[in-house]
Amino acid sequence: MMTDRRAFGISLATTAAAGATPAHAADDDREANKRKVLVFYDAALNQKNIDEAVTYFGPHFINHNPRSKDGIEGFRSLMDGMKMQFPGLRSDVKRVFADGDFVVLHVHVKPQPEEAGLAIMEIFRLEHGKIVEHWDVRQPIPETAANTNGMF
Repeated sequence: MMTDRRAFGISLATTAAAGATPAHAADDDREANKRKVLVFYDAALNQKNIDEAVTYFGPHFINHNPRSKDGIEGFRSLMDGMKMQFPGLRSDVKRVFADGDFVVLHVHVKPQPEEAGLAIMEIFRLEHGKIVEHWDVRQPIPETAANTNGMF
């Protein structure tokens, strides 16, 4: 039994020497990433302040949304179009999750105040605390449902 403990101790020492991050540091990074994405999202969608929003992007930005080109200018063009088409657009983040460098938002978006809107999952990947990649999945909120659970 003693041999197993020593082997385990050696592997811990080797891992620490290799620069492993303590669990609390990883938790701090996830929380910081969540905060950054939430501030970015509010600036872009609710405040419609694209200049502030793009300060959260890294040196390159990959967008998997088929309506947008890559890069800051692609994002800016998409947001400018949305501002013109949906001046009353509001987003309400219902849930936020983080796993490593990924942050996922579960969002209720209303293009117009009187509309039921959309349920959207937004996925962001960060590098060095900056947003570098984005995916989204959208689902219209139906007028009726087979259950009473709601989308959120």
